[in-house]
Amino acid sequence: MSSRPKKYVCIHGHFYQPPRENAWLETIEIQDSAAPYHDWNERINEECYAPNATARVLNDDQRIESITNNYARISWNMGPTLLSWMEQHDPSTYKRILKADRLSQEQFGGHGSAVAQSYNHIIMPLANTRDQQTQIKWGVADFEHRFGRKPEGMWLAETAVDTACLEALVDNGISYTILAPRQCQAVRQSGEKHWDHVGGGVDPRRAYRCELPSGRSIALFFYDGNVAKAVAFEGLLNDGRYLAERMMHSLDGSEEVQLAHIATDGESYGHHHAKGEMALAAALDVVEKSPDYHLTNYGEFLEHFPPTWEARIHENSSWSCVHGVERWRSDCGCETGGAPGWHQRWRAPLRAALDRVRDRLITVYNREAGKLFIDCWAARDAYIDLVLDRSPGQPEAFLDRWAIKREIEADVRIRMLRLLEMQRHAMLMYTSCAWFFNEVSGIETLQVLQYANRALHLCEVITGEDYQPEFIAALEKIESNVLPNAAAAYRGTVVPARVGLLRVGMHFAASSLFEEEPTQLELFNYRSQNHSLHHFRAGNFRLSVGRMTILSNITNSYAEFSFAVLYLGQQAMIGEICQHMSKGEFETLLPELEREFRIGHVSEVINLMKDNFGTQSFSIWHLFRDEKRKILLKMTDRTLDIAAASFSDVYYDNYQLMSTMRANDLPLPDSYLAAIDFTIRRRLTDLLTGDFTPDRPRLQRLVTDHLHWNHRWKETEKLENDAAHRLYALTTKAFKKPDLWDWILFLVQSLQLLNLKPNFYRTQNIFLERWNPRYAATLTPKQLTAGLAVARQLELQIGFEREHIAVGVKQLMA
Repeated sequence: MSSRPKKYVCIHGHFYQPPRENAWLETIEIQDSAAPYHDWNERINEECYAPNATARVLNDDQRIESITNNYARISWNMGPTLLSWMEQHDPSTYKRILKADRLSQEQFGGHGSAVAQSYNHIIMPLANTRDQQTQIKWGVADFEHRFGRKPEGMWLAETAVDTACLEALVDNGISYTILAPRQCQAVRQSGEKHWDHVGGGVDPRRAYRCELPSGRSIALFFYDGNVAKAVAFEGLLNDGRYLAERMMHSLDGSEEVQLAHIATDGESYGHHHAKGEMALAAALDVVEKSPDYHLTNYGEFLEHFPPTWEARIHENSSWSCVHGVERWRSDCGCETGGAPGWHQRWRAPLRAALDRVRDRLITVYNREAGKLFIDCWAARDAYIDLVLDRSPGQPEAFLDRWAIKREIEADVRIRMLRLLEMQRHAMLMYTSCAWFFNEVSGIETLQVLQYANRALHLCEVITGEDYQPEFIAALEKIESNVLPNAAAAYRGTVVPARVGLLRVGMHFAASSLFEEEPTQLELFNYRSQNHSLHHFRAGNFRLSVGRMTILSNITNSYAEFSFAVLYLGQQAMIGEICQHMSKGEFETLLPELEREFRIGHVSEVINLMKDNFGTQSFSIWHLFRDEKRKILLKMTDRTLDIAAASFSDVYYDNYQLMSTMRANDLPLPDSYLAAIDFTIRRRLTDLLTGDFTPDRPRLQRLVTDHLHWNHRWKETEKLENDAAHRLYALTTKAFKKPDLWDWILFLVQSLQLLNLKPNFYRTQNIFLERWNPRYAATLTPKQLTAGLAVARQLELQIGFEREHIAVGVKQLMA
C-alpha cells in the first residue's frame, strides 16, 4: 500500500435528460425548438453525449492530435431512459459508452466507472417504500442488462436522500452513493464518540461510512462543491488545464491520502458549455501526466482506502434545493426564472393529486393483479426484464413465470400486461423534472400528467372505473401562473394526446394512401396486419379501402377495423373507420365504392363512406405529429415542384438582366433576390440529399453562381446538417469505393467556398476508425493523395506525420 500514490482525482458526470416521449407511442415526437435536429435528445446527444465518447485533443496548430473516450476515464451515470433512447437512435455512441466501462475496469483495477441510477429520476425520499425498492431494482437490472456486471454505486435523482433510501440501496447490493457537501450533517473519525457538526462544510477529500439503523453501512462521497460550481457556472471549462490545476490544488501536501472529486450535470461537458468535452479531455490528460496524482473512480478508491471516517446525513436533502426536498413538494423559493410575481404554489397540490391517483391504482392493482400473479408486487419488480426485452416470445415467457394459472387465456394475458403497464406509468408520473421548473403548464409537468393520464386510461380499460373526472377536479384547484388552473393545461394538451387503438387505426388508414408497401406498416409500438387493402386512383384523387387488425407491442391488445379514406388533393382528406363491419358487408360494399369513385361521383363516395363506415370520422388533423408532417410533405411535393420550376424560370430567364443590373450597381428587386436564394438553396439541397453519384460540373456551377451573386444564406443550419450527413455517408462508402475520396475532397472544398461549416464530428470518427496503414497500402497514388487531403480538410493530425504519411510516400514513389 505504501507504494501507492497519495493524491487522487475523480470527476463524476450525471448524464440525464427529462423524458419527452409520447406516453402512448413511447417515442419522442418532433420538437421544433430543437431544429435542425428532430428533438432535444438528438440535439444534446450531438452536442454532448456523442462527443464525450470521442473527445478531441488539439495540438498547437489546432488540429486533432488525439481522440479519447472521456467515459473511460471519469465516473459517470447515465439515466436508463436516456440509454434506451440512445441504444435505438445512436447505436455507435451507445456501443462506445458500453466499451468505456470495460476500458475503465482495465484502468481502475477491475472497477468500472459506470454508476447505476434509480430508474426514472423520482425524488426517492418522497416515494413510498415499495416504489423506492422498485426504482432501485429497476435501476440495477437496467445496469446489469447493459453493462454485464453488478453496479457498485448508484446515483440518486437530485442526490435526494434520507436514511430509508440508504437502507434500500444496501438492500440491493449498492456499496456507495455520491452526495452534495451540504447534505452532510456531522462527521467523526471512526472510534471517536464526539460528532463534529459540519453544517455543509464537510471535507470532501475522503470517503465516509454511514452507519445505518439496520446495523449495516454504506460509503458516502461528498463532492467538492466549490469546484463543481465553478465548472457549472463560473467558466472553469474555458481551459481544461485550469480545471485540472484547480482540482489538484484542492489537495494539500500532507502524507494523508486525499481525493479531489466533483459531480456536475454531464451536460456541462459540451451542451451547456460548447467544446466542454474537449476541456474535460485536456484536464484528464493533465492529471494523467502528473506524477504526483492518479486518476481513479469511486470503486477503486474504496477498495484501497476504506473509510476511516463516519458521516451522518441531513434527512430529506438534495443537491439542487437548499431547503432539502421542498422544491418537489412546496413553494420553497427555488426556481429557474419566470415572469415577476410567478409562484410555485402548484407544487404541493400537484403532488397530492398524483398521490391520490397512485393510491387508487394501488388498490386496483392489489385487487386485480392479486387474482392473476403469484406475487403481484414481486412481478412488478421483475417487469423491468420485459421492459428491456419485448422481443417475440418474451411477454408469454414472463407471464408464464408469474401467473397463478398454468393455462392463461389471451384476454387474461392482455389484462396482466395492462396492469403492469398501469404500475409502470404510476411511477413515471413522479419523474422529478415536473416540479423543478416554474410553471405547472410547463412541458416537464405536462409530461408527467401524460403518464398519469395513461395510467388512469389503463385502469379504466381494465376495470371500467373512470377516476379521471376526480383527477381533473383536483387539477382545477391547482393554480397556474399563465392559465386559469392546471386542469386547463391538462384538457388542452394532455387529453388530446391520448392514443387508443382506434386513433392508431385512423393513422394506419391514412398512411395507406401514401405508403408503397402498406402491409408492412409499423408505427412506434403498434403494428398493423392488413387483411384486405384496395387502392384506387383517378387523376389526383385517391381512395383507399381496407380491413386490418391493429396490435399493441406493449400490452398485446388488438382490435379489428374497416375503413375508407378519400384524398382529394392538397390537405383535403376524409376518412371513416369502424369496428362493426363484417367481412361480407365489406366485400359487398367495395365494388360500389369503386364504381362511384371511377365515374367521379365524389359526393356519392363520401355518402357511402359515412353510411357504412361512419362510426368515427377523421382527417389529416387526427394523425400523429411526425407522421402528419411526413404525409403533408408528400402532399406538397407536387406543389413545391411547380414553385421550384417558377423560381427557376425567373432565375434563368433573367440571369443576364440581373447580372447587368449588378454590374451597374443597381439593387436587385426582392423578387429577383428571392429567386436567387430559392434556386441556389434548392440546387444544393438536391445535391446533398439526392443520389450519391459524383457530379463535379453541377457542383462547380452552383459554387460559381453563389460567388457571382455574392449570395448570403438567410439560414444555414439545415444545409449544414444535410452536408454533415452526406459527408459521413460518403466517407463511410469511400472505404469500399476509394475513388470517392476525390469527390469528397471537392465537396468539402466547395462547402468552404459556399460559406458553410458542417459539423465534421461523425465524419472524423469514421475516418479515424477505418483509416490505417493496411488500408492506405491498398490505394492508388491518386486515391491516397485525395484521402490524405480529406484528412487535412477534416482537421485531422493523428498519425499522418508518421505511419500514414510513410505509407503514402511509399505508394506515391512506387
